[in-house]
Amino acid sequence: MPVPTKMYDAFLFDMDGTLLNSIAVVERVWTGWAVRHGFEPEVFLKTIHGVRASDVIRNLALPGVDPEHEARLLLQEELEDVNGIIEIPGAVKFLNSLPPERWAIVTSAPRELALRRLEAAGLPPPPLLVSADDVERGKPAPDCFLLAARRLGVAIADCLVFEDAPAGIAAAEAAGASVRVISTTHSHPMTTPHPMHDGYAGLGWTQAADGSLRLRHTA
Repeated sequence: MPVPTKMYDAFLFDMDGTLLNSIAVVERVWTGWAVRHGFEPEVFLKTIHGVRASDVIRNLALPGVDPEHEARLLLQEELEDVNGIIEIPGAVKFLNSLPPERWAIVTSAPRELALRRLEAAGLPPPPLLVSADDVERGKPAPDCFLLAARRLGVAIADCLVFEDAPAGIAAAEAAGASVRVISTTHSHPMTTPHPMHDGYAGLGWTQAADGSLRLRHTA
């Protein structure tokens, strides 16, 4: 799909499913949680991607279950299990090529877990990381992307968000950013009005005299 010629002041990247593939560990940990609480894993796992763990559990409204406590237990399991976490094809090269003041990672993971997974996947530490710890409302609320733009000193309307999950796409749309969907980890077709890319191997960028970025195809 052709890449539009619009210029952007910053690129904002989701993490899980967008820069790295953590599906193996996420499904291992959450399957155990689902079974312990009487849910069918195959159905339940479809509801968790792109959303903070505490919000996933809170939305279930389970009697006697403390979402924050359960999220802390899940976090510990996920911190201890990074087996099989790998980069989305081309992500390391693409991030390493970007000017550090022009990009950020915006994730629904807690900061500690985000840094652990980035290291496991061989991805560079971001110049700016907005995590689940930094906002009161997680995705699909737009708060995280708005905060990232503010911290970079740019307008969110001049940002390009790279996302993979419906909750993150909705958050970026609500914030007013442009969106590109990374489809590498999608097991089923997604209906979206936004351009889709299977990884970063065919993507590059150019920079204008004012520092703004243009996404482009390299192949």
